[in-house]
Amino acid sequence: MSARTTTAGTWRLGDLTVNRIGFGAMRLTGTAPFGGGVPRDRERSIAVLRRAVELGVNHIDTAAFYFSATRSANELINRALAPYPRDLVIATKVWPGRDASGAWWWADPAQLRGQVEENLRQLGRDHLDVVNLRVPPSRRTGSIAEHFRALAELRDAGLIRHLGVSHVTGGQLAEARAIAPVVCVQNPYGIGASAEDASLLRICGELGLAFVPFFAIAGAGREAGPGARDGETVRAVARAHQASVAQVRLAWTLRQGPHVLAIPGTGDPDHLAQNMAAAALRLTADESARLAAPER
Repeated sequence: MSARTTTAGTWRLGDLTVNRIGFGAMRLTGTAPFGGGVPRDRERSIAVLRRAVELGVNHIDTAAFYFSATRSANELINRALAPYPRDLVIATKVWPGRDASGAWWWADPAQLRGQVEENLRQLGRDHLDVVNLRVPPSRRTGSIAEHFRALAELRDAGLIRHLGVSHVTGGQLAEARAIAPVVCVQNPYGIGASAEDASLLRICGELGLAFVPFFAIAGAGREAGPGARDGETVRAVARAHQASVAQVRLAWTLRQGPHVLAIPGTGDPDHLAQNMAAAALRLTADESARLAAPER
């Protein structure tokens, strides 16, 4: 299989064209989510970022709250890639934050400007390509209008180019779109996804919005990473293609629509190469249907 991300095609985030396999920066700073566990080797993380771009990645997902005691994903991106390639799109997230001890906090609408400016400073940019409003679990059924309106004002001020939403319901997406244009939805999705998330993926396709799934590889393992046990169907398809389970999960996710973008993340160069090669993995219609069916 080719290791070039361009094999999977492209999609547009507003006026920005990106390859459909990008890169998620969450695991760059440590072996556990959000920079926990053993810190990654700095030079190794920088090399992974540079290699990702060499392989065709031009869409990187990050956040200011991706940091460990000694590493910051945004600052690693800055060190590795600045001056940035002209076609590189960096997307970040606001609303959640972490203090110096790692404890979580959630911004008020008036505090979103500070979070945007923190991302600008760390990345060394004068504007952010895409900012996703990451909705907290406690607000999954509430209004996001006040926070999204604050982000729209920052877009109007020139600090942000495009807006997205993350971890939202269909109703919240509609609420945001009534305030300002939305270019992407970033929600959990992959083999075994809920009917609600599948419905939102379909809605995004109908609206022409990018659907950017996270946990496409991890599945039910979520932040903890891929589960120790994958279903026999996934493993059988992987064996048939001489591929890894992770590659099958990525290929299946990309097959759900041309508007679906993947952002697998890793701090391991070998895993990076495998993830990028998933762009060339072609599942049959029968395999795709079997993977979508519940395991028995």
